Amino acid sequence: MTADDDALLTLGKITGVHGIKGWVKLFSETRPREGILDYSPLWLKTRQGWRAYERLQGRRQGKLIIAQLADCLTRDEAALLTGAEVAVKRSQLAATEADEYYWADLQGMQVCNLQQVALGEVLEIFETGANDVLVVKGERQRLIPFVQPDIICKVDLQSRTITVDWDADF
Repeated sequence: MTADDDALLTLGKITGVHGIKGWVKLFSETRPREGILDYSPLWLKTRQGWRAYERLQGRRQGKLIIAQLADCLTRDEAALLTGAEVAVKRSQLAATEADEYYWADLQGMQVCNLQQVALGEVLEIFETGANDVLVVKGERQRLIPFVQPDIICKVDLQSRTITVDWDADF
């Protein structure tokens, strides 16, 4: 296991409590939303720092996920976790297929176009429904659709670079 395997990747947040037996409401950024329930332990960032919690059970409820965590047996204990980030270790994630990437892997990568003009660094990624979009910050901010292979020509995880078919003036 490498140091990167121990890196924590945020997948959601605890948004509240559910019931009186210590269940929490989770906002999940996984696709599908209930995918967050595939992981145990879940790492929660509270005021005291990061702590692992075994997931005992959980299910989807509307747009949220509700879960019961070990060592969280009362509504009051669950309330103390409200607002906590929810993460997993990188080593818990499934391997990706060719041309598949976790957003966390793309963040911080350098982006250049086919003419070798540096466009900047990937700050974040968001969904639009049609495709994901890279927010690239260089001398200015650019929004570049993550459409392979038309716009995203090459993603090199080793060199941490993304080559795009994108005019520097856009």
